[in-house]
Amino acid sequence: MPDLTQRHDFVLIFDVKNGNPNGDPDAGNLPRLDPETGHGLVSDVSLKRKIRNYVEIAHGGESGRAIYVQEGAILNEKHREAYKAIRPGEKVDGAKLNPHGDEEADKLRRFMCDNFFDVRTFGAVMSTGINCGQVRGPVQMTFAQSAEPIVPQEISITRMAATTAREKEERREGEADDDNARTENRTMGRKHIVPYGVYRAHGFISAKLAERTGFSDDDLALLMEALEAMFEHDHSAARGEMATRKLIVFRHATALGNAPAHSLFDRVKIWRAFKGETYEPGSERLDNAPPARAFSDYAVTIDRENLPDGVEIIERL
Repeated sequence: MPDLTQRHDFVLIFDVKNGNPNGDPDAGNLPRLDPETGHGLVSDVSLKRKIRNYVEIAHGGESGRAIYVQEGAILNEKHREAYKAIRPGEKVDGAKLNPHGDEEADKLRRFMCDNFFDVRTFGAVMSTGINCGQVRGPVQMTFAQSAEPIVPQEISITRMAATTAREKEERREGEADDDNARTENRTMGRKHIVPYGVYRAHGFISAKLAERTGFSDDDLALLMEALEAMFEHDHSAARGEMATRKLIVFRHATALGNAPAHSLFDRVKIWRAFKGETYEPGSERLDNAPPARAFSDYAVTIDRENLPDGVEIIERL
């Protein structure tokens, strides 16, 4: 597989309806948000997790497309597999292992890159006891941020069934007393949702770093496939309805690139649509507009005029 030779930058736009796109464990699992602006946030770690999950579901078992960071995985045991391959016939069952020199360290890193898609793509720190070094990945992503402020809602949820016979008896006694007691006995907890939100994230793909990990054109195609379809295999009651709405890629003619990424990202705008007109989110003209509740309440535009030489826009979705 030929290594990637052209730099790429991309804009990912996705939405959520009646779900929690990325809960904050330090805030009772409330949807993440910027406290100063009220805009919703989704971490880069969350987005990378969805990419990993898609690759594992769609291409699990294929050579070179294993996933390093899996739920419940013991990472050191994956490092040990590298040592077994590099040191055939030698016992490598110790709790700590280190490479014998720079040459072996390079072989260990190469094994991990060759066999694990996410190491080759995002990089990894693999110096935890059984040392396989560190890899800086060619693909990096930003936090996603909502186009407009979000207003998370807290929803109470209940369960009709009892866990134990004692709980059932307490519930029966509560029903005999009053309606309030019956309600309290049935309450299980709460969930947090965003009624609707459109989020935008930026991504960077370095062809120069791809040379070090072996990230190839085929890997790029798989990454784009995952960005388009990752939410289709991640549905749950907690996350509501999520979908990739737009994926806009800027492909450069060279490995170093032909224009700054920020100037290319500025060409992609998300507008609020209202009564056939479009406005900047936050415009005073929207003061009497109802809150957005569908992707049709927004419009996405791409400025293609005076595009820098050597830059191509690929609108995948």
